[in-house]
Amino acid sequence: MKQTSDVLIVGGGVIGSSIAYYLAKRGQAVTLLERSRLGTEASAAAAGMLGAQSEMADTGPLFQWARHSRAMFPQLSEELKDLTGIDIGLVREGLLNVAFSDEQERELRAREKLQLAAGEQAQWLSAAVAAKLEPALSGATCGALYLPEDGQVEAPRLAAAYAQAARVLGAKVQEFAQVQALLKDGSRISGVMTSEGPLWSEQVIVAAGTWSGQLLAGIGIELPMYPVKGECFSVLTPKQELRKTLFTPGCYIVPKAGGRLLVGATMVPHSYDRKVSMAGLAELMDRARQLMPAIGAAEWEKAWSGLRPQTADGLPYIGKVPEYEGLYAACGHYRNGIVLSPITGKVIADQVVGELGTALGVEPWLDAFSPDFSAVSKRVVQQDQSHLSATNGSRKELQSIEAAH
Repeated sequence: MKQTSDVLIVGGGVIGSSIAYYLAKRGQAVTLLERSRLGTEASAAAAGMLGAQSEMADTGPLFQWARHSRAMFPQLSEELKDLTGIDIGLVREGLLNVAFSDEQERELRAREKLQLAAGEQAQWLSAAVAAKLEPALSGATCGALYLPEDGQVEAPRLAAAYAQAARVLGAKVQEFAQVQALLKDGSRISGVMTSEGPLWSEQVIVAAGTWSGQLLAGIGIELPMYPVKGECFSVLTPKQELRKTLFTPGCYIVPKAGGRLLVGATMVPHSYDRKVSMAGLAELMDRARQLMPAIGAAEWEKAWSGLRPQTADGLPYIGKVPEYEGLYAACGHYRNGIVLSPITGKVIADQVVGELGTALGVEPWLDAFSPDFSAVSKRVVQQDQSHLSATNGSRKELQSIEAAH
C-alpha cells in the first residue's frame, strides 16, 4: 500500500520537531522521520541558551530572527506543557557576557551601544557590580555586559516536547527511519526512499542537521555546510552557585536545576568524530575556572559532544529550495538551533501552507537565509557582507580552542 503524507520531515531534532509541531497545528498530515532516536544528535548536546543577544556581534538578519524567536518562548512553553505535560525548563534570569581584557571590554561596550540602539536591554557592569550580581564570578574580570532578556531552556526536553506535541496533534513519528535519498518526479520532489522502502509526499522538508547537505547533494543541490564538533561537560554543586549564565569567548557556564552546571563548548570544525578529547576538556576546565573559581570544587558528572551544522557564510538555510517544487530546507543553524527553533518551525509551516505573512515581523530578513544560490539570489549578494559579521565573533574562539586539539 502506498504510504503518503501531506508533508515529510527528514530529521527529528529540535528543528525538525518544531516544524512538525507547527505544521500539525495547521492541520497538515505530517510524518517526522528520524534515523535514530528523536533529539539525540545536536539537540541533546546543546546547553539550551536563548542567546539572541550574547551570540550576536551585529544587528543583522540572524539577530533579528533570534530576538523575535526568543520572544516566542514564554507562550510556547505554556502551549507545550498544556499539550504534553513536559516542562521545557524556561529560565529568564539573564546572562553575563564577561570580559577578561581591555580588548574584550571595548568589544562588549560597543555591543552594548548596538543593542540599546536596536531597542534591546543591555548594561555594562563594572567588575564590582557584576560580582555583587553573581558572587561566584571571578575577581579577575574587567566587567561584564548584562543581558537580562537572554535566557535558557532544557534542550533535550524542548526537542521531546515539540515531537510529543506534534504527535498529540496528529503527526506520525518514525524513529530509526534511514532516509537514503530524495525521490523526484521531473522538477517536483515526490517523497523519500528509506531503508524500508519509499514514502510519498506532496512536500519534503530537509532538517537533518549536518547531514542535510549530503542528502541534498544526491539531487544536485549544493548547500555549503560542515560539522563543528562541540565538547561539553557538567558538574554538580551542593547548592545553587549561579543564577545567571556566564559567557566569555571559548566558554560558557549554564546553571541548571539541582545545582547542576553545564560547561561548554569546544569548536572543532570539519569533524564527525564524536569522541570527547582530554585536550578539549582540559581547555574547557581551565576556562571555566577562570570564569568561576569555585567550580574547581564541584563534583564531576559527565562529558559529551555534539555536531553543530555550520554554513559557509554563518547563516542557516531556511525556506524553499527553488530548483524543485515541494522541497524545503531548514538546516545549518550552528549554535543557534535552540533559540531559532520556534521561528523556523513557524515560518516553514507558513510557507508550506502558503500563508507566509507579516505577523511575525521577520519576513524582511527571510531572503538572507534562502537556500537559493542562483545568479539572481539576494543571498549571493549578501554573502560577502554577512560572512564577516556573522562569523567574526566565533572565529577567535575557533582559533583559540583548536590549538588544544
